Amino acid sequence: MSNNITSPSHAAFEKTTTKWGSITLFIGFLIATSVPFYLLFVADANVDFGDILTGFLAVFAVYGVFYIVEPLTYFPILGPAGMYQAFLIGNISNKLLPSAIVAQATIGVKPGTRKGEYAATMAICGAALIHVCSMVLFVGILGTWLVAIIPEPVTLVAKLYILPAILGGVTVQLIASLKQVKSTLIALGAAALVILVLIPLVPVLASGDVAIVVILTIAITWFTRNRSVTDTKGTGDGDNVGIN
Repeated sequence: MSNNITSPSHAAFEKTTTKWGSITLFIGFLIATSVPFYLLFVADANVDFGDILTGFLAVFAVYGVFYIVEPLTYFPILGPAGMYQAFLIGNISNKLLPSAIVAQATIGVKPGTRKGEYAATMAICGAALIHVCSMVLFVGILGTWLVAIIPEPVTLVAKLYILPAILGGVTVQLIASLKQVKSTLIALGAAALVILVLIPLVPVLASGDVAIVVILTIAITWFTRNRSVTDTKGTGDGDNVGIN
């Protein structure tokens, strides 16, 4: 029997998204990492390999932990297909992740299920489409004219409050949809401990505060989990896979 999967199924979906997701993400990786080589060998930028390495290490020292934390954090919500999309598109935490959470909550599915994965995938497609259209309109067509006519107080308010308001609302919606009281309390306690106690005592850790909270929350939640539930294999219809 042939191993090719052609009929509409979750296996076909995963096979297709894994194939093309890997290809497109690797192409994006090549394009992104080609810039230093362009500066070295093509552009007259007056930089050498030492300058590029220094810049990379400076960024890695601040954001390196997120290379591990972000995939672990986003995967249960976005699923494999959504992960390929999200890391190729970018703006995950402030655009794609909220879109996926809202879509899942709207149709009443849980993250970590097949339906949740489909919802996240389509939500990311919609978010990317709206983002590109708005960029073409507000940046490509209107451009600096629109920025010039917006009052400065409005711009200041947008910078200070809009993103926290969006993320705060999404956080509340995620808590309400998952209904994981214990995990929520652990996350809130870890965040308060890190921000109010650890960072004032060790200010050098401020750049990695989010990563510390995420790792601490995962660790505490894992070691205090109900083993009788998580160690038991489900016997459902196959839709409730992943985190339940």
